[in-house]
Amino acid sequence: MRVFVTGATGWIGSAIVPELIDAGHQVVGLARSDRAAAAVERAGADVHRGALDDPDGLRAGATASDGVIHTAYIHDFPNFAALARVDLAAVQALGAGLEGTGRPFVVTSGSAVLPPGRLATERDEPQRESAGAHRVASEDAALALSARGVRSSVVRLPPSVHGAGDYGFVPRLIEVARSRGASAYVGDGSNRWPAVHRLDAAHLFRLAFEAAPASSVLHGIGDEGVPTREIAEVIGRHLELPVVSLSAEAAGDHFGWLGAFFAADVPASSALTRELLGWTPVHPGLIADLDEGHYFHQASPAAA
Repeated sequence: MRVFVTGATGWIGSAIVPELIDAGHQVVGLARSDRAAAAVERAGADVHRGALDDPDGLRAGATASDGVIHTAYIHDFPNFAALARVDLAAVQALGAGLEGTGRPFVVTSGSAVLPPGRLATERDEPQRESAGAHRVASEDAALALSARGVRSSVVRLPPSVHGAGDYGFVPRLIEVARSRGASAYVGDGSNRWPAVHRLDAAHLFRLAFEAAPASSVLHGIGDEGVPTREIAEVIGRHLELPVVSLSAEAAGDHFGWLGAFFAADVPASSALTRELLGWTPVHPGLIADLDEGHYFHQASPAAA
């Protein structure tokens, strides 16, 4: 099948592209720049020039495909409202290109939309006042497309999609620890972060594209909930820094905008996803991945 992938050169998308090609699919990657286009071609995919804020181009790319995987997102935190508007418009444009075809459309969301403080499942409704509320409108729009002849599904990813080359939340935690001279957690550090290895996530996106029923909500969760104190401890051990507890009030000064996320208790389950699609994560969990050491030798997020 001819798969149109947005975010094909991003952290998740660049793992999805070879996953799809190895399974026999033809991939077309969205590329905004010459540099991105060259990366898409090196990965063995065709190039569709365009951008997330080009609805006509997105619609044309979707129309010419056998289905779409949408992973692109503008990570200009903490301007969440602006990010949400761009993503919603992109989902609507891509969906319009698939209406009435029965073709698959897999949209990325985040587990931060889920209710905190307990193990959330795929059946939980997204919380419209949650830390991930900016993703909810796109979830709603994607799932509504099933009534308009699109086999749409949503994959919720955890805060930590980890692996060699990661430039997301965990590298920022490491950079904060280096700059502050201490690896910190909030309160007693019992609040939990779910996580998944990047390659396991890529495999789930392929399975969702190939087989997820319309209106499926899927969880790309490997570790259901890693206590943040354990994350801080392994960072402190590798950097040879003290590990300290911070009050909730001090977390913002220490972590910046990341503090609200690192203080959240948002464990999540993927049991229903595993049962539905036969997905089984096989790559290292977050703590084991951190202990491999590569996170502490790569460039900082500011330099990446």
